[in-house]
Amino acid sequence: MRARLIVAVVLLALQLFLQFGGSNPNVQEGPPWLSVVVGLYLANCLLMLRRGRPLDQTRSATLQWLLTVGIDIVVFMLLQVFQAGGINYTLLFALPVLLTSILGSQTLGLGAAAAVTICLLGDAWLGGPADVSTMRLLQTALAGTGFFMVSVLAHQLAVRLAREEALSASSQAAARTQAQVNELVIESLSVGVLVVDPHGVVRSANPAALQMLIGENFPQGARLLLPARAAWSHLAALVQQTFLMGQALEVETDIEHEARPIQRVHARTRLTTLDGQGGGLCVLFLEDLREVEARVRTEKLASMGRMSAAVAHEIRNPLTAIAQANALLDEEVKEATQKRLTRMIEQNASRLSRIVDDILNVARAQPNPGEGLAPRLPLDVAVRHVCTEWSAQNQAQGRFTIHLHAPKALVEFDPEHLRRLLVNLLDNAAKHASTAPGAIRVISQPSGPEHVRLSVWSNGAPLEATVQRHLFEPFFSSESRSSGLGLYICRELCERYGAKIAYQRARLDQQEGNEFFAVLPLAGWAERQARAQRPTEPGALDSRFGAATVFDPSPSHRPPLGAA
Repeated sequence: MRARLIVAVVLLALQLFLQFGGSNPNVQEGPPWLSVVVGLYLANCLLMLRRGRPLDQTRSATLQWLLTVGIDIVVFMLLQVFQAGGINYTLLFALPVLLTSILGSQTLGLGAAAAVTICLLGDAWLGGPADVSTMRLLQTALAGTGFFMVSVLAHQLAVRLAREEALSASSQAAARTQAQVNELVIESLSVGVLVVDPHGVVRSANPAALQMLIGENFPQGARLLLPARAAWSHLAALVQQTFLMGQALEVETDIEHEARPIQRVHARTRLTTLDGQGGGLCVLFLEDLREVEARVRTEKLASMGRMSAAVAHEIRNPLTAIAQANALLDEEVKEATQKRLTRMIEQNASRLSRIVDDILNVARAQPNPGEGLAPRLPLDVAVRHVCTEWSAQNQAQGRFTIHLHAPKALVEFDPEHLRRLLVNLLDNAAKHASTAPGAIRVISQPSGPEHVRLSVWSNGAPLEATVQRHLFEPFFSSESRSSGLGLYICRELCERYGAKIAYQRARLDQQEGNEFFAVLPLAGWAERQARAQRPTEPGALDSRFGAATVFDPSPSHRPPLGAA
């Protein structure tokens, strides 16, 4: 369309020059109305440039393209017939032939070539003496043959180019999709990934890497330079050494932070190449060693789970013998001191037997909540009894307070399991809380019509993000002397009775602290859920189905702590 516009401008300028600027008497000016025709042709070219749309090669010609090609042939034919200025306009007919062959179908292109050839033959047949007409007919026939060849070749090239463009567009779409998938995978990885050039400039980095280098509040779109900070200088040296040696390297190192503890990482480097040669980029992988240790602990748990049944049975046999021997000994002794010793043996043997049963229950399939296997107990009464006992044993009366606001709440929970849940959470809070009054608080309060919320709050420092991700995993602990089973056992006990346990950073009385909270279903909740979901007749559902409460442990689905 732009080519048509340029040709129209040139033709209009030529006609105006011949009409008003020609001084040679041998040059024919042509009729004045040709300038008007060329001016209208220029207007048509402007309109088609703005409104015209290409035609698919596989579709038949539309009225728009037939009129466009027809206007081109008619205008050029008028200029050719009247020969203004003695100029030959035959080559201009290549424009409609190329137009239809490239932007239209093969039929439209051959039709345009045939129309041009017929017009030129007609002009040669009607003009001049016989000998001159014969020569013009021969020249016109050769020109028409050339137009047909141009039409066929141009259309084949256009079809091939269109096919390559479609293939390229499809490949680009697939590449963009794959790039998005790669970005999503890399962003979701817990392993930090950095792409570094030979100058130490970080070209790209995933959120895990930015969190390891900068922290949780890393700026979006930040450009990093590894040699710029002293804490990253060892990583920059590792990248530089990788480029110098031309091979991958691995090392365990530390990343120091001003406001956070030192982070131990495992760093690996890989080199990319350009056309099979060097000069590429270095990909630096940073893996938090705590993540590695967590996976090792999980594998240990899987191995221990396979051995738990056999070990529990081996422990149970001597426990039974100890309990029986202690019962026989209790019948023989008469002194009060010896009686206390036998009772201590009996109590601890019973507790150890319950622990063995718990291990076996964790290894076996979990019972469904609401089967009537656990007694119904008043939550506030049981919590107060356990908390009073724990406070006396740990001498925590000065910094320990209890806030119970669910006096009518009945829960289906084994009393010993509830005691273990609370004791584990209180022991965990006591390790990180201060000695100030109210540093540790136990709070119970209703949470909707079907649940009650039990929380243990302490004014300890916030937990690191890497620790939060593995809080309830077995054998994971931020302390070297801890077994890492306390919170895991709490989660298992809660899930056994249909409860949910979670952690959050919460504010209580204008003071920030760590809160572990469990949301327990009220007694009979499972039966009410089952009745609500039971169909009233075949093929019909009860009207109450879908109105049952679904537990959501997020803070927005619980009463505010300020009410406590």
